[in-house]
Amino acid sequence: MWAVRRASSSLKKQVFMTGGSRICYATSDISSQCLKGHSDGHKGDSNVISHRPLTYRGFQITSRGFLRVFRETRSFSSQAGTKSSGEEDSSSDDGFSELESSSATEAIQEVNKVDESVSEHELSDEDLDGEDVEAPQELLSDTEAEINKRKSPRNGVSSALFNAIMAAPALPVSKIMDKWVEENNVTRVEVAAAMLNFRKRRMYGKAVQLSEWLESKNQLTFIDRDYASRVDLIAKVRGLKKAEDYIGTIPESFRNEVIYRTLLANCVAEGDLKKSEQIFNKMKDLEFPLTCFTYNQLLLLYKKTDKKKIADVLLLMEKENVKPTHFTYRLLIDVKGQFNDISGMEQIVETMKAEGLEPDVTTKSILVKHYISGGLNEKAENVLKEMEGGDTKATRWACRSLLPHYAALGRADEVARIWQVCESNPRLEECVAAVDAWGKLHNIEEAEAIFDKMAAKWPTLSSKHYSVLLNIYANHKMLSKGKDLVKRMADSGCRIGPVTWDALVRLFIEAGEVEKADSILHKAGEQNRLRPMINSYLMIMDQYAKRGDIHNTEKMFHRMRQAGYVSRATQYQHLIRAYINAKAPCYGIADRMKADNIFPNKGLANMLAQVDAFKKNAVSDLLD
Repeated sequence: MWAVRRASSSLKKQVFMTGGSRICYATSDISSQCLKGHSDGHKGDSNVISHRPLTYRGFQITSRGFLRVFRETRSFSSQAGTKSSGEEDSSSDDGFSELESSSATEAIQEVNKVDESVSEHELSDEDLDGEDVEAPQELLSDTEAEINKRKSPRNGVSSALFNAIMAAPALPVSKIMDKWVEENNVTRVEVAAAMLNFRKRRMYGKAVQLSEWLESKNQLTFIDRDYASRVDLIAKVRGLKKAEDYIGTIPESFRNEVIYRTLLANCVAEGDLKKSEQIFNKMKDLEFPLTCFTYNQLLLLYKKTDKKKIADVLLLMEKENVKPTHFTYRLLIDVKGQFNDISGMEQIVETMKAEGLEPDVTTKSILVKHYISGGLNEKAENVLKEMEGGDTKATRWACRSLLPHYAALGRADEVARIWQVCESNPRLEECVAAVDAWGKLHNIEEAEAIFDKMAAKWPTLSSKHYSVLLNIYANHKMLSKGKDLVKRMADSGCRIGPVTWDALVRLFIEAGEVEKADSILHKAGEQNRLRPMINSYLMIMDQYAKRGDIHNTEKMFHRMRQAGYVSRATQYQHLIRAYINAKAPCYGIADRMKADNIFPNKGLANMLAQVDAFKKNAVSDLLD
């Protein structure tokens, strides 16, 4: 939903009350449908913008360019090979890693919001097991972004300030900085380099306290991008409410689109549909000129929650003359691919090229993934050859993408060939990809051998790297080896956090020990200030639901709420499935969904009908 301002008094609107939210449907003449099969008689006027929440159901589009492909290709819900609507929501999360990482929002899904009273030492070193991530360009200050562009891809950014803070991990950043300024000048470049290093390691606690010290001591003159970077850090460490409160303290002249789009990105990362739409509506009300980054966040949000609304965002982008970016096209390609609409996916690629944007490695990787899942192996291999460019040594940077795709194709010969290019002087990410690839090919010995070489070359591996091998053991039900690997992690001093917990949960579930997996997750949540990944809860919840274990399924549902995860259709699907398998009615489930603003699609509605305590059948009619 977003806001559309009334263009003329003659425009007719049909208003529906659903729960506590107001949904307005604008009506006017637009001739051709974007999403066939979803029209409900309400049509959107592309020339109308209002500040009221608006949802365009069954949008009809007569536009050009990248929007046209949505009109010309088949609708989302009517693709051949489409997953049932009951599975749609859960699948949307799993196939989107390429896109979410590039928008830099995945971190907040796994990092627990902690109270301000927590010590700096607790905040600094344990964010998501400390693995490296790429710093998000759109959420950096101008200096950080410039340094990030110029940094060495292998060595990162050198920073004396960062090293000084890391040398005293138990001390508050404020004390370290008080000492630092006695002997050094605080420059914007030095601060930006330190911030990039903290972000790379997801050490947001250190970063936010450095930002607080800089502002309180007036060491730097803050501009909008500096404030936006601070908003992002606060949201990641202390939660959305604290971040929004901080925005109220920013000088009004700096409270612009950059500030609010940063908050929006974090709302989307949390999966908070209501809050995301509120922030977007506020940005429209404040009449900010919205960038493609902002619209991409909406696309990302609706990709997860309601794919039919993607066309609405695209129409609004075109009306506002906002040109799509590589990320926009990747998202649209991924959505089409998830519904096995291969022709639609390919048309989007052609439109992308026509607009002067050549598909990059990430985009081609998404194409390959969907060609493979659609059984189009020849097309997948053709794209992989394009990625190689005829000389693998010259395109070495593509190897980490090639390895898992060739493994998915079952091409052990190609995996061996690509790994041979890297083997003499491998990079860390190539080793990780090779371990994963051989695991997919069920060659455990080769995966272990590469992992051992990796551990010897980089003694301080993060849990993310260990988890690759741990997941291989889980997939092959090798419980004993999995336990030994976890002990090895602990002995090496590797921090164990959400990524490792998730792999452990998978390991015990695959071994048939669901209760043990439940116990591990429960202890991890109680003993740590980081919250487990949502997938960890869902894996256990799914197992209980399959058994028809209503009590434990409801328990996991409640724990997810306690952990701060917003209820979505996926959780309700598992919950209702538990009642179905138990052959028990589910009293009040519709009201619970309504309270959480969850509106069932066709598949979920069918599931609801099966647990309706008051449903009628032939026998009950006779007895009545």
